[in-house]
Amino acid sequence: MSVVTASLINGLRRTSLAACGALALALAPMTASAAPVWGPLAPPNPHLGPDGTSTMHGDAGSSDATALAGPGTGDVSIAQYPLASACPTLLQGSDGLVVALCTTMIGQNPTVHLLDPTASTVPVGGTLTQLQLTKGSLLGGVYAYLDSANRLVVVDGTRHLLRIGHAQTDGKWTLSVDTSVDLTSAIPDGDNVTGLAPDWNGNVWFATGGGIVGTVDAAGTARTVALPAGEQVQNSISTSVLGTAVASTHATYQLSAGPDAQPHIDWRRPYDRGSARKPGQLSWGTGSTPTYFGPTTGSEYLTIVDNADGQVNLLVYRSSTGDEVCKEPVLPPGDDSGSLGSAGSIGGSGGSLSGSVGGSTGSGSGSENSPIGVGRSVFVASTYGYPYPTVPAGAGEAVPASAPFRGGMTRVDVDADGQGCTTIWQNQVRSSAVPHLSTADGNIYTMVRQGLDTTTPLDGFAYAVIDPDTGEVRTTRTVTGTMLGDTLQMSALITHDGRYMQGTISGIVSVNPGSGGSSGSSGSSGSSGS
Repeated sequence: MSVVTASLINGLRRTSLAACGALALALAPMTASAAPVWGPLAPPNPHLGPDGTSTMHGDAGSSDATALAGPGTGDVSIAQYPLASACPTLLQGSDGLVVALCTTMIGQNPTVHLLDPTASTVPVGGTLTQLQLTKGSLLGGVYAYLDSANRLVVVDGTRHLLRIGHAQTDGKWTLSVDTSVDLTSAIPDGDNVTGLAPDWNGNVWFATGGGIVGTVDAAGTARTVALPAGEQVQNSISTSVLGTAVASTHATYQLSAGPDAQPHIDWRRPYDRGSARKPGQLSWGTGSTPTYFGPTTGSEYLTIVDNADGQVNLLVYRSSTGDEVCKEPVLPPGDDSGSLGSAGSIGGSGGSLSGSVGGSTGSGSGSENSPIGVGRSVFVASTYGYPYPTVPAGAGEAVPASAPFRGGMTRVDVDADGQGCTTIWQNQVRSSAVPHLSTADGNIYTMVRQGLDTTTPLDGFAYAVIDPDTGEVRTTRTVTGTMLGDTLQMSALITHDGRYMQGTISGIVSVNPGSGGSSGSSGSSGSSGS
């Protein structure tokens, strides 16, 4: 969405004087401090909670773009929430409370935490209450969302679709299961839900690791369609007004459902899945949650990154037909000299964010992350060589078994005529989380891994702000200097009051605007990345 409010637009329409002023501003040259306008974002899904904070990737279309402003490049403070759990899903409801879906370090049990981001974090932050769920697969239960009643919607290890609400009674907070729908007749034994999202009609769509895609209607009836034999779904799914997007380990799909909520495949497009799983990816195939984006409706295009041997490609499709708009090489692998083999840099900050400035020799190309998609622009971050502590069962051996983590990001724009794509920049940022773009302040937010390309337990992790126009790093702030702060390429949450909350292998870290603020957080100001 534009940062110009609806009331301002109406005001401009009411008076010719205001209209002339707006015209003068439009014709004036843009100053260096003026933020570019990014967008539009797709219309909010009415069956989700607040737009930008109700899904892991911000919205139903998994754009990883938000109309909320982050902490920016000024002073920040750091708050820690040590939960002895990895926390991949952080969501915020209309009441301001954060619902975190985490997995315990010991036992790998999924646990829902409820926390107040404005509460004191001296000496560390805690949660208001928690609720343990039944364990499924590694990725099962990772993807969840908040519905319009601020309830967490998730499928647990018993294959039940749960809506988990929270309430306060006599000053005590509780999490409880409001509704439960048995999906055991639709999902076979041994299979688990890996993707979950509502459509615009209120059906809950799900996809399983075993390649089943289904809907659950308002009455709790499940209907399914099976993908071709051998195809798995190891990433989440996305929805738009046009349909539901699923990326299997072999192909990209868009599906829809009629009045009876029976899912059917609208189109299928196979992609190059390469010859094996790559190091830094969790499955043999794309690592992308499919992303809707576009310059008019916010969803006329759909994109993923393939898993081609050598250099991977960004694939952009027309959502309505599945026709390919472009196949653009991204994330170039390092050559024998260790160079990117591509234009684009991050200026003087390259050394601290990418290990050695030139990178490591023999590094490859691949991404486990969902791209950012906004307007005509797509941003892709490399995860090739990222040292995940474990991978899902059945993921297969990585080839090679391990590799240095060099990082790097690529921006690609769809051409104005919609007939192709152009690479705009390539940088060397070692992003260790899913990047997010704020259309409110014109920043990309992420975490970066600090240290040499050959990763060690002594690596540090830093908050980073990137200029989406150029790929340059605007600022960084070290958050933690140990592996307990590993962000594991997980997705962050930008809250309604401008915090950047990021899950780590051991809990949550919150980067808060200002040098102190009401949170009582420890830490000090940010430092320039230049």
